[in-house]
Amino acid sequence: MDNRSAGNRQMLIGLHLGNGYGSQPGAWRMPGVDAESYTSFDARVKQAQAAERGKFQFIFLPDGPGAVITDISTEAPAFNLDVMMTLAAVARETQYIGLVATGSTTFNEPFNLARQFKALDIMSHGRAGWNAITSSGNDVAANYGTTIPSGKDRYDRAHEAIQLIQSLWGSWGKEAWIHNQESGQFANKDQILPVNLQGKFVGSRGPLYIPPSEQGQPIIFHAGGSPNAHELAGRFANVVIGAAFTIEDARAQRNAFRAAAKSFGRDPDEIKYIPGLMTTIAKDRRTALDRRIQLGGDSLLQRTRYLQQMLGIPLDTSRPDEPISKTWLANARPSQYDPRSAHALKIAEEGWSIRDILAHGVIDYHPVIVGPGLEAADHMQEWFEAGAADGFWISPDVNSDGIDAFVDEVVPVLQERGLFHQDYKGRTLREHLGAPDQYGIDPRV
Repeated sequence: MDNRSAGNRQMLIGLHLGNGYGSQPGAWRMPGVDAESYTSFDARVKQAQAAERGKFQFIFLPDGPGAVITDISTEAPAFNLDVMMTLAAVARETQYIGLVATGSTTFNEPFNLARQFKALDIMSHGRAGWNAITSSGNDVAANYGTTIPSGKDRYDRAHEAIQLIQSLWGSWGKEAWIHNQESGQFANKDQILPVNLQGKFVGSRGPLYIPPSEQGQPIIFHAGGSPNAHELAGRFANVVIGAAFTIEDARAQRNAFRAAAKSFGRDPDEIKYIPGLMTTIAKDRRTALDRRIQLGGDSLLQRTRYLQQMLGIPLDTSRPDEPISKTWLANARPSQYDPRSAHALKIAEEGWSIRDILAHGVIDYHPVIVGPGLEAADHMQEWFEAGAADGFWISPDVNSDGIDAFVDEVVPVLQERGLFHQDYKGRTLREHLGAPDQYGIDPRV
């Protein structure tokens, strides 16, 4: 297949880096994995370098200041030790790849966020991106000695915070830094001005004493799919980190974000919708499934009860390695409450055992590719050409070899089909994304 139906567009690819091990809970126990990767910045650097070898446009580090959401007796926490320190380490050991981290507007002061992300932008020579999100859950709020604000207040604060942060980013004039050793003039103080902004939730005098980076200022990302997210991203974001299980849902989400951008006077092409994709790349489906079974361990079959709800039929847990009977499958109906159910039924109808059905990742957080790299490339092409995605953020099952597997087995196929670039055209994240120039607040919004 060629890329004519997608015009001259090429997809964007980001790498999800969480706890250093991989997207699967059992990744930390896999043979060849350094059990101390959770605290190893060197491991994150190596993983980012692997993604840069594959010409990924960015790495993406989620973050959540909440309570431990896993069973820490057997699983590693989902997040990095500290996203900014991790990206600082990566910035010094990479040259091209974009560096994107989550920073909550709910429990961080705008001046601190503005300073941290612009300093990272300077350190990386214009490769920083800020995933601006709100926090939710009283377990998070409890860490700050408070309760979670209402959804309206969280998003109202977020709108104020982003505008204030962009104002602070632009408070050092583009030509203000003179640093003339002969004349003794360090900067033109008339171009470095306070912002003096005060809203209902946040405020700052400013200015921020950091000059522009090679891309001016960091790129705004957002993660979410609610009407509140559409409005926030439509006003401010160049990239949306998404989650969708079907082409129809992904296309609807992408169109909603594009419509929101247009409603605020922006070109819809300025906002890129990038859903997630989880991968277990191996030479064939059976090898990949066995790897996922090894990763899942005893906990894999604990999901059988939920699989029953997805399919609407009882399952014989005493026979996990046998296919579901055709008699039962004839009565199966995908649950209307879980968009993953139709895919789960399709896999079941192919004759796989209960254990294998679960190993296909039918209850994971994003679509899952379990098999050869060609299958991942086909999935990405189908969604991209259907207008359901501008790219993908990839979550390998195990980072230590899963990133390289994607780079070696999937990227060349996408490049051969003209769907993904051969090399970086520039050095900044703004150039990688094709985002328009911006310094300070976007005057259109």
